[in-house]
Formats: sequence, C-alpha cells, structure tokens
Amino acid sequence: MPSQTHPEGSDLPETATDATERIFELEEEVHQLKEAVTSHAVVDQAIGMIVAWARVTPDQGWSVLREVSQHTNIKLRNIAEMIIIWGRNGELPPEIRAELENTLDRYGPTQFPEEQAAP
Repeated sequence: MPSQTHPEGSDLPETATDATERIFELEEEVHQLKEAVTSHAVVDQAIGMIVAWARVTPDQGWSVLREVSQHTNIKLRNIAEMIIIWGRNGELPPEIRAELENTLDRYGPTQFPEEQAAP
C-alpha cells in the first residue's frame, strides 16, 4: 500500500507530518507548563510575604493579590514579583503600595514595614 502524502503537497508521509506537528504542540505545552509553575511559585511567595506582614490567612493573601491586580490593571504575577522585590529592597511603586494598603485595610488593621532609604 503506497504511503499517503500530506494534503498540502508535502513529500512527507501524512503520519510524519502529523508527528512533527504533535511535537511542536507538545513543546509549546511544556513551555506553558514551565511558565505556569514559575508563576505559581512567585505568587505563592508573595502570598507568604503578605501573610507574614499583614497577619492574614493564606486565602486572604490570595484575595489581596487578586484585588490589587484588578484595581491597578496589572497582571497578578507582576504584582507578586513587585511584592517579592519589595521584600528584598524595601521599594514598592507608590501606587501599588497605596492599593495594597487600601486592600489590606478591608481585612483588618495592618502595619507595613517602613520604606528603606536608597543606599
């Protein structure tokens, strides 16, 4: 039985073309999964920082991140990254800090660490 060629005129048998397409699909899926794992770790770290600073539950920490993201129109992962950087160097953009404080106020009184002066 002769092998079928791909309908688009490729000289590759249809099964080889399908396999190549599937490899590209799987490579993209692996890339997306790696991004998701990295993003999840960043978000989890930021939640942990909020829980420690603000003395809220992890569920409340998640809600705070989500609300700050929605109110500032900045992706949640980016907000989480800013909070992690804040933990390292004490710097947080004023608009993010204000929104974070406002959001946390809805969960109870919070006292944030003071901003550190630049060296």
